[in-house]
Amino acid sequence: MNPVNIIGMGMGPQDLSEQQLKIIEQADVLVGGRRLLEFFRASTARKKSISKDIECVIDFVKNQMKTHNVVVLASGDPLFFGIGATLTKALGPEHVMIYPNISTVSAAFARIKEPWSDVQIISLHGKKNEKQLLQALEKEDDIAVLTDPRKDPAWLARLLIEKHMLDFQICVLEKLGSSSERIAWYPLSQAASMEFAAPNLVVLKRGARDLKISSQPHLGMPDGWFAHQAGLITKSEVRAVSISKLQLLPNHIMWDLGAGSGAISIEASVLIAKGRIYAVEKNSKRIKQIKRNKQRFKVKNMDIIESVLPQGLTDLPAPDRVFIGGGGKDLKTIIQAAAAALKPNGIIVINTVLLSSLQIAKKTMNQLGFQTDVVQIQINRGSDMPWGERLEAQNPVWIVTGHAKDVT
Repeated sequence: MNPVNIIGMGMGPQDLSEQQLKIIEQADVLVGGRRLLEFFRASTARKKSISKDIECVIDFVKNQMKTHNVVVLASGDPLFFGIGATLTKALGPEHVMIYPNISTVSAAFARIKEPWSDVQIISLHGKKNEKQLLQALEKEDDIAVLTDPRKDPAWLARLLIEKHMLDFQICVLEKLGSSSERIAWYPLSQAASMEFAAPNLVVLKRGARDLKISSQPHLGMPDGWFAHQAGLITKSEVRAVSISKLQLLPNHIMWDLGAGSGAISIEASVLIAKGRIYAVEKNSKRIKQIKRNKQRFKVKNMDIIESVLPQGLTDLPAPDRVFIGGGGKDLKTIIQAAAAALKPNGIIVINTVLLSSLQIAKKTMNQLGFQTDVVQIQINRGSDMPWGERLEAQNPVWIVTGHAKDVT
């Protein structure tokens, strides 16, 4: 029995080595997609096109390899979301020889001249792909999407619009390696109604330059309207409750500590028309996102401070309200620093998903003489299913509110 040679074509025949070309020339049987077989139409080898019926292709290869030299042509790299893994499992590692090549994703990022070491790669082939895609969209800033004929770039753009995940640039790379190769960035609204040549690949980068939204901020804005990192944003429904707990008035001074994306500050600015907001964040990448959101929504009464808490607070004006969205192991000292600066009758609101932080927050504020209450928010969002819709649970969040005692 002859081993089956599985050869990665890269972007086309131009990427094949002399060794790979020689193996193809010596083939008795060539197996591959129609596009790949067309490159070798002059070959006298018997040709078998790969169809959706992969089991039929596997049976064909098993039968032919008994007496013939079989070569399988794979797009890109055989073991990168390719047929290489399927054939290796079906035939056994001892019965295959694999020749790697440039993957579609590596070629795509070379074309747009961007690094891809931290890129999340999602294939839209398979039953669980949409859930994996949505999880990646919530968490990642850079995503490469391998499309299929039904879930194409237009479908992806419509999905992003439907889910209010509008803070993405979308690049579609069509027919990479061919004479009709086309690469372009599109607004989501434009891509949603276009037709694209196959095969194609999509690159998504968080931080849309042309986000078409109202510049006037308001309460309850979709999460996707904000530039944010890896899903680190107080979700829309939780923002609404947290801001209500702050009991904001037009002339208030508010501190937003561990501001993240600045979403709380942006929406709070609607209610603090004559006051001032100070958003404090230690992460430089998130600072850039806060600045982007401030500019996007034209917020004038907001200052951004890059500092590791509780540092950076001593020079700020005393707050009427404090929101703490991040503190980690320093939560206790942050609460103490905020409480020491808080005006009489002030309010501190803390969001946490950790039981340990919940205990620290409540205990610390009680020790400082605050009257506290705790609310748990559990949001379930609708998620489409093939025959209907189900509710998908989000992480529960505790909202701890502390009211300073009246000292008058």
